[in-house]
Amino acid sequence: MTVDLLWRDGPMLIGDPDVFTLGTDAVLLADFAAVKRYKTMLDLGTGSGIIPLIMGWNDPALKIVAVEVQEKSAELARRNMSVNGLENRAAIVTADMRQWREPRLAGFFDLAVANPPYFPVSSGKSSDNPNIAIAREEIMCTLEDVCRAAAWYVKWGGSFCVVHRPERLAEAMHIMSTCGLEPKRLRLVSGRLGQAPSLILIEGRRGAAPGLTILPPLAMFDNDGNETDEVKRIYRR
Repeated sequence: MTVDLLWRDGPMLIGDPDVFTLGTDAVLLADFAAVKRYKTMLDLGTGSGIIPLIMGWNDPALKIVAVEVQEKSAELARRNMSVNGLENRAAIVTADMRQWREPRLAGFFDLAVANPPYFPVSSGKSSDNPNIAIAREEIMCTLEDVCRAAAWYVKWGGSFCVVHRPERLAEAMHIMSTCGLEPKRLRLVSGRLGQAPSLILIEGRRGAAPGLTILPPLAMFDNDGNETDEVKRIYRR
């Protein structure tokens, strides 16, 4: 086990080498999603609970439900909520999002988020660790599965924010639109200024009319190898 402080005087994250670890993509997604205050949030495939931890810490009024198919990851997420005092506002559900449909929560959430597996099965991007493989590869859920679950649980006019790989941008936007989550905001993320993007951040809204806003790209580092001002803001450095 490891314990990391996400930023000075911020939340603590308990990590486990058998569970998918803290990544830049989750931190960027939490920031991208937090363009306004929400009352309720659903995290689909929460892993160790990184996104609910960040968003719940930053907004003390936010009520959270987080779903995770792997019991070991779900238990770690519960520990992370508890150690940071969020256990009364963040419920961790151990379930397969492909089958999990709670009628009383249909159309309930203001926001859903997902940092889903990026790679199709047999893409060569797997891991010998089965827990990590499920988090990286579409073994237990596909991008369409995630979008269908989000569309079930997000209220009319609510938002769904997802982080993914740029080579799957067209697929992601098509699936979101087909599921009734019209893409409304897009941001490309690159390692350095001027480089090709390595991540995409997309917000869709349930029942919205077509019309996409493309935000200025986000670079992690400048040409001298220093973190950009926006990255310092996101990481509170």
